[in-house]
Amino acid sequence: MRTGVYPGTFDPITVGHMDIIKRALNVVDRLVIAVALDTGKAPVFDMATRARLVEQDVAALGEISTRIQVKTFSGLLVNFAEEHHAGLLIRGLRAVSDFEYEFQMACMNSRLKPDIETVFLTASEDTHFISSRFVKQIARLSGDISSFVSSNVAQHLRAHFAGMN
Repeated sequence: MRTGVYPGTFDPITVGHMDIIKRALNVVDRLVIAVALDTGKAPVFDMATRARLVEQDVAALGEISTRIQVKTFSGLLVNFAEEHHAGLLIRGLRAVSDFEYEFQMACMNSRLKPDIETVFLTASEDTHFISSRFVKQIARLSGDISSFVSSNVAQHLRAHFAGMN
């Protein structure tokens, strides 16, 4: 069985992430979504909340959700992948600007664990412009985010930003 890991902070999970998740299932038999602690960013939601939101969005996929696990992690991604018997890392690319960083990371991961491959999935035409950062900014300014995230995630973002005012 081919296992892949799709890592990210998922702060919050967007329809773009969900598109990559569904398409990754065409490449792997089992997908582990790795919700990263990522201390390099200041997430809106804590890691447990982000993982729970991912689990809820994944559950909405129905039957195929049985092929997906959601886990949290900190540390080296390749070590996490190895622990979960994954031979593939799934990365989404929205634009050419993503490629340089992702390519460098893939090369570094390959040096650390040569038996783990990185597969890039390009964002679909409908989602390539969506980023968690923009979604949070729009939500913070009380804009309509309903086409970028699930209604569940939108509700959590609205509640978070309402508590800040």
